[in-house]
Amino acid sequence: MPDAARLVAALSLALLAFIVSGQIVPLMPEGMDFGYFTWVNVGIGLVCGWGIMGKRAGRGITNAINNGITGMVALVFWGLFVQGTYEMMRLAMRHRYDGPLEAIGAIFKIGIQYGATMLVTHIVVTLLVGGVLAGLATEYAWRTWR
Repeated sequence: MPDAARLVAALSLALLAFIVSGQIVPLMPEGMDFGYFTWVNVGIGLVCGWGIMGKRAGRGITNAINNGITGMVALVFWGLFVQGTYEMMRLAMRHRYDGPLEAIGAIFKIGIQYGATMLVTHIVVTLLVGGVLAGLATEYAWRTWR
């Protein structure tokens, strides 16, 4: 059922994904084509906010903070998984893998490499603060517009 808390959660995580995507771009190798990178991450933020955070609103401030951090972790996990899968598919089309199991394993290898790239202080702080603020905004929306 659509409600204000789900909408605020979706928009908050989408905004967080947009900001962090902009912070990640300069950290990647020069000349890398990002295509729809930012917009895919924004879409993942919308889905995670709506489906994960929105339905858990209304349980208090402490749970709101935990909810925001949970949503942020889900956003990062699914972002790494989707971007890793895309990169694996791009490399697979160039015949870089000997078989399907090697290609599937590469998804996680690539995701770990991308995750290591994200382990920079300003990105980690942005994710933590953004997750907490998203959780608090979702809780506020639930209390205000139910």
